[in-house]
Amino acid sequence: MLKQLLNKINSGDERSVRAKRNILVSFLNKGVAILISLAIVPITIDYLDAEQYGIWLTLSSIVAWVSFFDVGLGHGFRNRFAEARAHSDDILARKYVSTAYIALITIFGIVMIVFECLNVFIRWDIVLNVSEQSATMLQTVMSIVVVGVCTQFAMNVFPIMLSADQRPAASAIIATTGQGFALLIIALLTLLPNHSMTYLAYALSWAPVVVTILASIWMFTHKYRKFAPSFRFIDLSLIKNILSLGGKFFVIQLSMILIFQIVNIILSRVLGPTSVTEYNVTYKYFSITMMVFNIILSPYWSAFTDAHTRGDLGWMKNVYKKLIKVWMILLIVSSLLLVVSPIVYQTWLHGSVEIPFSTSISMCVYMNILGFSTMYMTLLNGTGKVLLQMIIYVAFAVLSIPCSYSLCGIWGISGVLGFLSMVYLIQCLFAHIQLNKILSQTASGVWNR
Repeated sequence: MLKQLLNKINSGDERSVRAKRNILVSFLNKGVAILISLAIVPITIDYLDAEQYGIWLTLSSIVAWVSFFDVGLGHGFRNRFAEARAHSDDILARKYVSTAYIALITIFGIVMIVFECLNVFIRWDIVLNVSEQSATMLQTVMSIVVVGVCTQFAMNVFPIMLSADQRPAASAIIATTGQGFALLIIALLTLLPNHSMTYLAYALSWAPVVVTILASIWMFTHKYRKFAPSFRFIDLSLIKNILSLGGKFFVIQLSMILIFQIVNIILSRVLGPTSVTEYNVTYKYFSITMMVFNIILSPYWSAFTDAHTRGDLGWMKNVYKKLIKVWMILLIVSSLLLVVSPIVYQTWLHGSVEIPFSTSISMCVYMNILGFSTMYMTLLNGTGKVLLQMIIYVAFAVLSIPCSYSLCGIWGISGVLGFLSMVYLIQCLFAHIQLNKILSQTASGVWNR
């Protein structure tokens, strides 16, 4: 059986073989990542408590906003690097790497300095609607996390480059190693008599940074030496080329932050920090199927870039049909997860968090719609035709805060998830039409931009 599996993986054209190998390795890696992710939740809740954990999650979601300051450079770099590799232009590819590094280091260095200057004036206790006694501690935590996240984004060129080179499995292994390192540190912290969110901030925000830096140094001095960043390969004129596509990704990222990352703040203010824990626990549980789907989807972003650059529409159509079948299988799996969710919560969390079944139903529906939408976004992102996607997300970004606040007040967590599901459902409808137009070579106007 193993021999048959290996033969199947190694059959087909080079692009398909590479994708299948990445999927296999990614599955093995993601199995470890899921175990680490599931283990971190109860350990962290025990280290803090349900309310403090909710506060931590809300702060983390705010810090995630830092990501939009890359102004789409990461995604733009990914596509441009993949295009350069498709044309076998290693010199241009190395210029993209060197230029992306200097651009991101400059951007996030400025963000870091500006935030540190502003942080002393921000009352995070008021923002999160928590005790005034937490004010100083929250400022310290935000400072630690933001510096760590900015450093991570500045150093993230190498993991993005691996994905662009159709090796997302290697990129995922780096991320999982960082998570494992963080889990180890948190486990050691639980042995200390004093439990502090400050120590947790160092563990969760800096462990991935250390791993990314070490992996980058090692690989750029060995396997990827020909793409190693160098001052003499910096070409600032390429930034415009990256941003011509990256600018659209930037607007999409910013819009998605306003639509999705604002959820934790709204829940904290309307329902309290404990609801944030409830939301994120169910999200983490039902995202298991999403993790699996992302493993399968991940190699196809840059593979679609390669195929689209070469005009290989037959291969693109074949992959598209297969991915729809995979999503349908995962739809059944997520339904089974819903049925057994009460038992899993009790075993996993030992009764530390109560999860209403209505929240589980809403999250299950949301995750299935999210998976279908992510499939379309991944394939369209690979083609670089993202203008329509950008328009849809901008429109919903304008409505996100008032709608989420209103629906949260009426139906709680389920109301917020209903709005998010509607956003992705509408995106799916338009993306389905656009992708089919691209594959049939009938796309024009906004459908082809």
